[in-house]
Amino acid sequence: IGIESFLREFKLSSQEGVLLMCIAEALLRIPDTATRQKLIRDKFAQGDWEKHLGQSESLLINASTWGLMLTGRMVALDDEMPADATTNLKRLITTCGAEVVRLALSRAMGILAGQFVIGRNIEAALQKSRSGGHARYRYSFDMLGEAALTRSAAQNYFAAYVHAIAAAGKAEPGEHDAVNAPGISVKLSALHPRYEYSQRDRAVPRLAERLADLALQACMAKVALTVDAEESERLDLSLEIFARVFGDPRLAAYQGLGIAVQAYQKRALPVIDWLVALARSQNKRIALRLVKGAYWDSEIKRAQAQGLGDYPVFTRKLGTDVSYLACAKRMLEAGDALYPQFATHNAHTVAAILELARGKPQFEFQRLHGMGEALYDAVLEQFAGACRVYAPVGNHQDLLPYLVRRLLENGANTSFVHSVADPAMPIEKLIADPVVRLRELDAKRNPQIPVPPDLYAPARRNSLGINFTDKNAVAELARLLQAPLDHQYQAGALTGGEAASGPTREIRSPADRQRLVGMVMEADERTLERALTIASEAQTGWQASPAEERAAILERAADLIEAKRVQFLALLVRESGKTLPDALAEVREAADYCRYYALMARRHFAAPQTLPGITGESNQIGLHGRGVFAAISPWNFPLAICVGQVSAALAAGNTVIAKPARQTPLAGFHAIQLLHQAGIPKSVLHFLPGPGASLGQRLISDARIAGVVFTGSTNTAKAINLALAEKPGPMVPLIAETGGQNAMIVDSSALPEQVAIDVLQSAFNSAGQRCSALRVLFLQDEIAERVIELLRGAMEQLVIGDPLDLATDVGPVIDAAAQTDLFQHIEKLRTVGKLLVELRLSPQTRAGSFVAPCAFEIPRLELLQQEVFGPVLHVIRYSSNRLDQVVDAINRTGYGLTLGIQSRIDTTVQTIRERARVGNVYVNRNMIGAVVGVQPFGGEGLSGTGPKAGGPNYLQRFATERTISINTAAAGGNAALLAMNDED
Repeated sequence: IGIESFLREFKLSSQEGVLLMCIAEALLRIPDTATRQKLIRDKFAQGDWEKHLGQSESLLINASTWGLMLTGRMVALDDEMPADATTNLKRLITTCGAEVVRLALSRAMGILAGQFVIGRNIEAALQKSRSGGHARYRYSFDMLGEAALTRSAAQNYFAAYVHAIAAAGKAEPGEHDAVNAPGISVKLSALHPRYEYSQRDRAVPRLAERLADLALQACMAKVALTVDAEESERLDLSLEIFARVFGDPRLAAYQGLGIAVQAYQKRALPVIDWLVALARSQNKRIALRLVKGAYWDSEIKRAQAQGLGDYPVFTRKLGTDVSYLACAKRMLEAGDALYPQFATHNAHTVAAILELARGKPQFEFQRLHGMGEALYDAVLEQFAGACRVYAPVGNHQDLLPYLVRRLLENGANTSFVHSVADPAMPIEKLIADPVVRLRELDAKRNPQIPVPPDLYAPARRNSLGINFTDKNAVAELARLLQAPLDHQYQAGALTGGEAASGPTREIRSPADRQRLVGMVMEADERTLERALTIASEAQTGWQASPAEERAAILERAADLIEAKRVQFLALLVRESGKTLPDALAEVREAADYCRYYALMARRHFAAPQTLPGITGESNQIGLHGRGVFAAISPWNFPLAICVGQVSAALAAGNTVIAKPARQTPLAGFHAIQLLHQAGIPKSVLHFLPGPGASLGQRLISDARIAGVVFTGSTNTAKAINLALAEKPGPMVPLIAETGGQNAMIVDSSALPEQVAIDVLQSAFNSAGQRCSALRVLFLQDEIAERVIELLRGAMEQLVIGDPLDLATDVGPVIDAAAQTDLFQHIEKLRTVGKLLVELRLSPQTRAGSFVAPCAFEIPRLELLQQEVFGPVLHVIRYSSNRLDQVVDAINRTGYGLTLGIQSRIDTTVQTIRERARVGNVYVNRNMIGAVVGVQPFGGEGLSGTGPKAGGPNYLQRFATERTISINTAAAGGNAALLAMNDED
């Protein structure tokens, strides 16, 4: 159990274990020596390798630890020596030491990878599987690789599966049934670049066709074929595809088609029952591989990010263990319909299955190549039965994502593989019955993992999402979106309890939107004056209301927003052209703003803060509303930013006049109505749609305005700032969030596939119409071609169309004027840049305000003089020794909103962070979708004034501070001091 001992010694709860995982994930795929050396230096400088020496009796562990320790010492010595050192040792280290370390580590990582991969190609894998002790096992070969992002990648994976099936069939000639046959495991995500629920209509038929082709070839080759399990959001799709192929009349006699089921999913038992029914309907068996599951951490994170009601997986490992046993029992009872295959490394689970299987039909165990060898050697010696090895095949570079999953899965402290190799682990605990242990727990859920709605409890509730991969939820949403709304859209001024509404009209298309927006009744001078007068008079009373009362109203507003979320979804899609996922994210953000600012109001405005001072004196500081705030919201987030601005100002004790963008007044109109419904007095909150050049200028110039909160263009923010400076009366604050020339810096240690996914989301979600959207992608030379190739292929899979269709990735830009500006910029890029990819518009989208996503390579950042607000990506290559100049160029733009960094090297990330002058930095992830209270959002320089929206310091900017100092000893002396007890 050498590799198990290695994983135990360098477990993931240790710093060194995490560092080794980082090295294993990145080292072999980094193309250039300089970056590989940076990675080695970065990771080894952080570890205390010496403490692991002598902790194991294993020669493998001690030899490995010696090598790791010496590497760390060499790196440390090189770092400590002065740059001008001329000693022989320095020369040795700098000339050959670094290269020796790099080569040795690369070799070590290759050896580690070789523990998990059976061969670099299927021929080598088949040969090894028939040699020595390997021959006693059956095999299922897995062609390494993750999900395909491009059409060409999917074609390559399909070809690899075809070749593997043919090779396996030739290697095992003669008569054998599907049970004894070698097998090939297939990932459906490798066969289609858009294997996701939103693309069901095109993905399912194509995947069913491809899987059927593979099954037919496997049938002829007498090879088993198993559909691997993937993320829970793909489960419904995989079952639908499997059912189509399993019922294919051409495969009526084929008994080798199987599927994997994950016991950590709460749906595992119903899925098994469904598969049993499917098998019986076709009068043949399904080979069912039961696994515990390898995506547990990502399932938890995804459910939290999406705001789902609960998790699709068990939150305790004990829950998964019990589920596995229950599923095993169900499978063994359905021997007529299933051929059970139990994939586990847990000795207790193996023993339980052997007991459950007494008198039952045949079954087999399964293990991972490189894991569980000692366990199954013993099992095969003592019990009649079979074991199949799940054996990865491919290059070590392709192994890396798989390897990291295995290290996470088997290196975790709760893993049986980790525990069985620990001599300190009591045998009683190791073999304890998980059913008994779970029954003894008061809380069956893991209390350290709250359900998504309680993620921020007890401070506040998390906003609710919609599971867009749940076919029932999606069908219900589609029905509601097509149904008439509670009332047709109306827009106009809302002030002083009276609504001056515009014409009534239902929006069904972007053209309807434009006609309606053009007919909205805008506020005039008389309406504005009336609103200012009422708001000014109401502010004192609103400020005097308890902070708790203001907070409670905002929380009611959040509940109402969620209760009306379908109506808001329809409105945002139809008015501003948002896709359904983007619209849902905006509704959730609006609810989050209300709850978060309610929390901040209670925390900072409920009572004054007592300050320390001399005896006989009371000193306090308190926050108070400033007066009337003008809240000017943008068209790209007409609901969330409007609600965020207004709720912050109200929470701080101000009255508010809300002015929406001319393009999107309807979302703001209904949001203000909802806030009134929640309990905000109509005298306190007013809604005035109208043009910025006249109404907006008049609003901010009025002496009664005590503050302005604005989100929009940098030029407009500058104009507002000048107007505020010139108006008579006291100086008032401007809280501005503006645009950005947002960049992402990618070095050659980054994972190209992850980069492509993050770039796609950052640059083209919301048709690139986010303040935070990616505008400029900096790619290190050595990785540039690979990333561009992936990006080109992934972009070609984007769907441009009606945003009301869940399949749409990119909707229209806001209006014809924005479209014209973007077309002009694209034409300019054709002369100064190199076109990398440009999608085509369909005849339907050419009729609307659509702009096809495109990417151009440009030689330098200075060619971009202003923000380009749309689906246009600019790519710049850089050499690794010019990283500082890249950051300097970004700083010279003057913008400082968002910055993405893709690197596995911590020192590189730290260097960029320290040099870059930006408000929000995102590392190894996309750059959009800042979460309220989690990623406070706002820039610096030309990108805004701060403080950050959705952050702990935001409300203070809407308030003024007042202190009071009272001489408590003025009458009667210092009674408190005189009464003090001086006895111990």
